[in-house]
Formats: sequence, structure tokens, C-alpha cells
Amino acid sequence: MSTAVQVEQPASAPPPPTAAAGRRSISASSGGFWFTVPFLVFFAAFLVYPVVYGLYLAFTDATLAGGGGFAGVGNFAEALGDPLVWQTLGNTVFFTIGSTIPLVLLPLAMALLVHLGLPGQWLWRLAFFAPYLLPVTVVSLIWVWILQPELGLVNDYLAAVGIGPIPWLQQESTAMWGIIAATVWWTAGFNFLLYLAALQNIPGHIYEASAIDGAGPWRQLRSITLPLLNPTTVLVLVLQVLASLKVFDQIYQMTLATGGPNGSTRSILMYVYETGFTSYRLGYASAIANIFFLIIVVLSLAQLRLFNRKEA
Repeated sequence: MSTAVQVEQPASAPPPPTAAAGRRSISASSGGFWFTVPFLVFFAAFLVYPVVYGLYLAFTDATLAGGGGFAGVGNFAEALGDPLVWQTLGNTVFFTIGSTIPLVLLPLAMALLVHLGLPGQWLWRLAFFAPYLLPVTVVSLIWVWILQPELGLVNDYLAAVGIGPIPWLQQESTAMWGIIAATVWWTAGFNFLLYLAALQNIPGHIYEASAIDGAGPWRQLRSITLPLLNPTTVLVLVLQVLASLKVFDQIYQMTLATGGPNGSTRSILMYVYETGFTSYRLGYASAIANIFFLIIVVLSLAQLRLFNRKEA
């Protein structure tokens, strides 16, 4: 009795790509590049070139009137020994710390209130986010009037409890706090949206399971909500620190371009502006700006490394 043995034939290998197919794939991949050309042109013209040119100016004695020879590292040495650089940098750090803390905690509280499902949520959302839509000029004018020593709304409330008028923007001890209050009122809405979106992405079954296990609202907040919001908090903190370090507009407008009183609110970017466009020293202003840029880069990398280590 013979047994038939079937031998399985190996699958045939796919045919090698033809030259025409290779040309089509290359043309298809290069076609995507041409869609990015408009962006690359604007990116190079408005970001790469100004950065490179500003770095070049930092090593020259260039002025707003033109000219100026090569100065080497003289501008950087002068900037490191300039007391105004350190004073304005200190003011900037003070503003950053004073504004970042409430701009992390207050939007979180606002988002939690809205997420609770209070009646009239559209009104809460509008009230919290509307100030962020205002231009900085309008915000500055509003808060200059609110902080007026004689007619301001804040001093009216203080007078009702027996506290005399305070010249908020006219004395060194309170001027920066007035600018911080205006900034918090103006920009809290953006961070509020980030937190609200993160809260809405937390699965509801986690809260249901914890409620079955006997966890109350406060325990859910501490053990579920806040830990799951950690990535958003890191994002908000990094973005807010970078935004606060670059403060310029509201200080410039609320202090009538002086950074006063007595330079107590002048930020380092205001000093860069004054050096370059009032004293006409573009080279020196570029050196200060590059030093500040380096500080921001180092601080950002340190923040990200610290937060990544905590996440790990």
C-alpha cells in the first residue's frame, strides 16, 4: 500500500521592486517636503535668522544708528558686572514666583468648582475665561483704575473696613503686587481650561469604585484627582514659569514705561528694551538678552529633568 506524501511548496518570494515603483516612492516622500516649505521659510526668516543675528550683535558695538566694530566678549563681561542687570533679573524672578504660585492653585480650584456640576456652568466658564480674551492694553487700563489711590475699587473696599487708601502702583512695596494681581486675573483662564480638560478625561468608574470602597469626596480628591492631574500640573507650571519670566507688556503699560517707582518693577526685558531702543546700544542689549535666554534654557531643562525624575 503506497502512501502519498504531499510536499508543501514554499511560498514564492515577492517580486523585487521595479525602478518605476522606486521612483514613485521617492517622489511621494519628497512631495511631503514641499508642503513644509512655506513653514520652513517663515520659521527661518522670523525665528532662526533673528536668533543668529542677535547672537552676532552681542559680540559687536553695534548701535541703533548703525556701525560698531567687533567687541568680543566685552558686552557679556559688562552685563555680568552691571548692577541694573541683576536688579531687573531679581524683579523678574520675584514676579515669576509671585505670579506662578496663584496661577497654578487658583485655576485648579476654579476647574474643580466647575467640574462639580454647579448650576449655571456656562456662566462660571464664561466668567473664569473671559478676562483671558482681553488685550493687555485693556487689562492694564482696567487695573490702573482699580488700583487708583483715591477712586480705585480696591481702596473703596479697604475704606469700608477702616483701612486708609494705599497707593498701590506708586510705592515700591506694593507696586509689583498690583501688577501680579492684574496678571493673575488676566491669565488664570488659560490654565483653568487646561485643568478642566484634564478633569473631564478622568474616567468616572474610578470614582464609582472608590465610593463603593467608602472613599469620601476629600479622600477622592487627595488620592485620585490630584495624582491624576500631576501631568497637567507639570505642564501648567512649566508654561507659567516661562511666560512669567518674559513679562513686559503689563509692567510697561501700568507703570507708564518707567518700571517704577524707582525701578522696583522693571523687568529684565524692559531693561533690554531701554538699552537697545533708548540708549541705542544694540550690541549690549543683545548680550543681555542672550544671557537671559541661556538662563531660561537652563531653568527649563532643570524643570523637565526634575519632573521626569519624579514621574519615574
